Amino acid sequence: MADTADVVIIGGGAAGCAVAYYLAQSGVKSTIIERAGLGNQASGNAAGGLNPLTGVGIPGPLASFAWECYKLHGDLHEGLVQDTGIDYQHHTVAKIDVALEESSIAGMKEDALRIDAVDGFNARWLEPDEVAKLEPRIAPGILGGYYHQGDTSADSHKLTESFAAAAANKAGSTVREGNVRGLEGSGDKIDRVILEDGEISCGQVVMALGPWSRRAEAWLGLYIPVDPLKGEILRLKLDGPPIEYDISGGGASIYPKLTGLNWCGTTEDWKGFDLSLSDEVDKLIRKRLERVFPELATAELELHTACLRPVTPDWLPVLGHAPGWDNVYLATGAGKKGILLAPGIGQSVADLMTTGKTALSIQDYSPERFATLLD
Repeated sequence: MADTADVVIIGGGAAGCAVAYYLAQSGVKSTIIERAGLGNQASGNAAGGLNPLTGVGIPGPLASFAWECYKLHGDLHEGLVQDTGIDYQHHTVAKIDVALEESSIAGMKEDALRIDAVDGFNARWLEPDEVAKLEPRIAPGILGGYYHQGDTSADSHKLTESFAAAAANKAGSTVREGNVRGLEGSGDKIDRVILEDGEISCGQVVMALGPWSRRAEAWLGLYIPVDPLKGEILRLKLDGPPIEYDISGGGASIYPKLTGLNWCGTTEDWKGFDLSLSDEVDKLIRKRLERVFPELATAELELHTACLRPVTPDWLPVLGHAPGWDNVYLATGAGKKGILLAPGIGQSVADLMTTGKTALSIQDYSPERFATLLD
């Protein structure tokens, strides 16, 4: 006999596990299908920055949802840790964005003013000598920068695990290791998820496949344009006192972690599903660091990672009811903001599945915008 589940969630990254968590809050038990271990893809290797005020689509069509997700993270933290015992290191961070070109200064000053006007945040422009007072190891040739405080950060892998653990504790949700080969059903309903080693009968299905979302096109007859954007990060060990700020500029990003390592990167390459580690990327990241934080350019490498982010043509998520299907939902396409957006993805999709509506600002992210049926 086939296994059974109220809901099958295909994909055990941050998005899929967050859907399981919020379904569990409504008493709905789910089964997460994951072939490579929870959070072992992009969700486990993301830098974990929870920045709601800058990035692609901010200001713009992602701004309201990003802010809602940021607030959800703050509301979740204490309860998730208590429920699961997993400390995923959610904490407030301060950042220095440095200017290396005259042409970037005006825009950075505008960003500082915009961020400073947001409740709970503060930001200000810094002259080069002021930057040096905050962090004297920043390269002396910079033209200034702006300081901003209020963003948060989390260990993305542990956050993903905590969503799944809380879903298990609350509703008995489970994780099954496996590789999905297809879906079967009749009419407008899917009632079986076909695995390499069996099948699961189900009432509802959530597609949280991240950069592998196009696999579901053939299963559903839908156009789901989510493609993998490769990114590589170096985790570097720096002698001397720890860096106290996230730092970015000149294509370099530095994320000091509570473990003592500095996550540095990151790159953006359209190379399909290639997850190989590149010596050329190592050299590129270090070259960028040389212009911003020279000591890191020669720092000892602790770990080199690569991951694939799920990106849509408009860089916006794909959330909601799958067109033409009564019981299938999509939860994918979060791009480079996947960890920030995870709780909002989870809550909005769970809301739609249990009540048919959500108060979160996902109206622009409907799968209907990519609803062309495949031949």
